[in-house]
Amino acid sequence: MSLFKKVALASSIALGLSLSASAFAENIAIVGAKIHTVSSAGVIDEGTVLIKDGRIQQVVEGTTVPSGYREIDAKGKVVTPGLIGASTSLGLVEVSSSAGTVDAGVESHAISSVGAAFDVQYALNSGSTLIPITRIEGFTSAATGLRGAGKLFAGQGAFITLASTYQPVLKAKAFMQIDVSNSGADNNGGSRAALWVAINQAFDEAKFAKSYSLNPSADWHGLTTMADAKALIPVLDGNMSLIIRADRAADILQVMALKERYSNLNIVLGSGIEAWRVADELAQHKIPVILDPESNLPGGFDQVGATLENAARLHKAGVTVVVGMNTHNIRLATQHAGNAVANGLPHSAGIAALTINVAKLFGMDEQVGSLEPGKVADLVIWSGDPLEVTEAAEQVFIGGEAIDMTSRQTKLRDRYLKRDTEKPVGYTRP
Repeated sequence: MSLFKKVALASSIALGLSLSASAFAENIAIVGAKIHTVSSAGVIDEGTVLIKDGRIQQVVEGTTVPSGYREIDAKGKVVTPGLIGASTSLGLVEVSSSAGTVDAGVESHAISSVGAAFDVQYALNSGSTLIPITRIEGFTSAATGLRGAGKLFAGQGAFITLASTYQPVLKAKAFMQIDVSNSGADNNGGSRAALWVAINQAFDEAKFAKSYSLNPSADWHGLTTMADAKALIPVLDGNMSLIIRADRAADILQVMALKERYSNLNIVLGSGIEAWRVADELAQHKIPVILDPESNLPGGFDQVGATLENAARLHKAGVTVVVGMNTHNIRLATQHAGNAVANGLPHSAGIAALTINVAKLFGMDEQVGSLEPGKVADLVIWSGDPLEVTEAAEQVFIGGEAIDMTSRQTKLRDRYLKRDTEKPVGYTRP
């Protein structure tokens, strides 16, 4: 065989292997479930979800299935879109006993003076054991970012799939993070008097950088590095979400003032323990909130207004509510959303707070977050109401394919439930 033919053959094989797995996925009909479409179609009490080529083909009432589909009986079950982790460090941390580099934290580096240039897309490890642990609990994608960098900004986060893949990034540079709470002030001069001046300075420099030639020979003497200024330009233009962590009402008012100074900023409030106190103003400024609705005790003097009714009060005022905790353990968010519902948040809003509302924050709502024709078939079959702690995900689909519903934790469970008592514990395998 000539060299040319060998190269051509190798190229054709590579092309075949590079085709999306969903292109070869079987057609599936999930039949008879109560379906939360999280769309204008609302809740279908008994319906069918048709999946074709890895995407939602149709969601219909009734149980009639066209030919050519493998049927999955979901009568008595509940189907929702795949849940989305709104504030995580998935893929950047491992179990706490693990030795070695923890990519969720960054030490000082010359590339960035304020932290904006740090970019987690290069640090993600899709082989983390925490991903399947999260996946089998009904989560199919997540926003992931640095826990902190000890600087003004906590870098650029990414939106990832939780599918088994070595290329999990669905959207790099999906958001920028900043902390203006007590901890943020502590890391930036020890006072908000320094913190907010620095924030304004950083955005002023980014504004200047838009019309400045940023190259290695440029004369640049800003608070930020050139890499920081470049990273902040899409934030300034509103093309990258800016998640600002703030708890006390006074800090949240400063967040809204920042929005007024730089009108294109696409601001998302993070944590927002006292957000209910300025709910009407947040609604007016169209600032959504990622919150932990179980925060009901003050962890500091910037959280004295903590209440379990935070989510309900924000929703009533017209604020878009998202449930998320800044953790790798986002799988517990269903319980948190359930508690928000128990304290006044409508059930439909609780489901939306884990799905479509999250997708919208990161510009991914055309792909995921609801069960609508054409969207990626990320969905979950639940034993019952996913916001009830006694119910569980029975089968998760990502890109139309049923995932393996095992994780390190389930294997450990089975190992010790079914161990061979004639052998030492360390030699027992499931």
